[in-house]
Amino acid sequence: MKEPVMPGAVPNPLRNESDRRLPRVAGPSVFVLFGATGDLAQKKLLPAIYDLTNRGLLPPGFGLVGFARREWSHEGFAEQAKEAVRAHARTSFQEDVWQQLSEGIRFVSGELTDDEAFDELARTVRELDESRGTGGNYAFYLSLPPKLFSTVTRQLKRSGLAESREGAWRRLVIEKPFGHDLESARELNAVVDDVFPPHSVFRIDHYLGKETVQNIMALRFANTLFEPLWNRNYVDHVQITMAEDIGVGGRAGYYDGIGAARDVIQNHLLQLLALVAMEEPVSFAPDAIRAEKEKVLSAVTLPPDLATGTARGQYAGGWQGGVRVSSYLEEEGIPPDSTTETYAAMKLGVNSRRWAGVPFYLRTGKRLGRRVTEVALVFQRAPHQVFSQNAVEELGQNALVLRIQPDEGVTLRFGSKVPGSAMEVRDVTMDFAYGHSFTESSPEAYERLILDVLIGDPPLFPRQEEVELSWKILDPVEEFWAKGSAPEQYGAGTWGPPSAHALLNRDGRQWRRP
Repeated sequence: MKEPVMPGAVPNPLRNESDRRLPRVAGPSVFVLFGATGDLAQKKLLPAIYDLTNRGLLPPGFGLVGFARREWSHEGFAEQAKEAVRAHARTSFQEDVWQQLSEGIRFVSGELTDDEAFDELARTVRELDESRGTGGNYAFYLSLPPKLFSTVTRQLKRSGLAESREGAWRRLVIEKPFGHDLESARELNAVVDDVFPPHSVFRIDHYLGKETVQNIMALRFANTLFEPLWNRNYVDHVQITMAEDIGVGGRAGYYDGIGAARDVIQNHLLQLLALVAMEEPVSFAPDAIRAEKEKVLSAVTLPPDLATGTARGQYAGGWQGGVRVSSYLEEEGIPPDSTTETYAAMKLGVNSRRWAGVPFYLRTGKRLGRRVTEVALVFQRAPHQVFSQNAVEELGQNALVLRIQPDEGVTLRFGSKVPGSAMEVRDVTMDFAYGHSFTESSPEAYERLILDVLIGDPPLFPRQEEVELSWKILDPVEEFWAKGSAPEQYGAGTWGPPSAHALLNRDGRQWRRP
């Protein structure tokens, strides 16, 4: 039976017919988690699986298998998972929900190179097929360093786990980074492609699962108000920022040698750029969305002079929030002569009719002024200003700011008359906040992405072409930096090194203060 249509209503352009049967519920399956004892699994993945179960989006026929080197029993892993859920789950803990989930929890101990351990894994998931009715559907989540992907995929092939029977599926989920440059990304893809067909490979970029990132498409294509202004005729420039107020913490072993640009710009920020700059897709089918993002990434241009068009820095020690913090070079596990950047910024162009001449400024860093991720479209000034200079001395440029985190929402900045007898115009803001406008709480990004994997819905997952295009943009910058001097130092709690501010000042612009 179809939903009733209200008089005068029009179809929602962002909603497919199949989406009308919400909520989407996954079918029977086994979720195999490699690296089950790591931070990502404990703080994000296991709580997300519980939250999905608690929301009724995972069926009774669901199994969870952890694989790691720890000598744990099934019960020991279940107890550890329960502690992680209690500490980090978004939804309230319900004993009956946990009981349903825990009955399908198993654990396999072993090394990734151990054939016997993978044979035991194969026996374990087949036992779940029998006891939980999971139907031979397996998702393999590699919460592991990329250098181990080839070892796991070959073991999955050898043990027969990667081979699906008729009517069942096998899916591989891999976490970023997808290589460390274009060549390694292609090598990684060749290894994965040798075992799994492209449609069965899900590359996780958790930023794409955030509600506010998905809202970029809704804001643009479901509203007449914004899209006519979303072009070079009205937009002066675009700023995309991901700032963190913490240091590398326990990620030193991973972070050093990777740096801010590879860790954030190559994936998160270029994906945001693609969503902001892409044309309207012919539909919201996965291939249509990806096609438009790929067009944007293939049209991205680097500044002619990378010395003035990019900036990199490394945080120094100092005081932040009333607390003494170490410099990057003083962090445990960081070599004292490391030249890894903790701040990266660059000016990019998009060579298309819509965006020709509009600079896109991207920046990311650690130990900055505050934690914030946002996209700001800064509009051109009015072509004719009828007000006197004194009347508008505090007036800036109109801006539409999409706040990705932490206070998700949208802010519109514009000029308004100050109450009083004089004609004085000042900047004001209109604000939309998710938490104030919707009674529904936003799911965590990993909830949405894990559910999409189990359902087999791929729109939010970048495919290999997007990954390669992103590395083609970043590789020349990394090669240029590798030939230069060490990154500039910047103070903890500031907004980056002097070269980052000069990047915009040369163009007569300045970074927004979030």
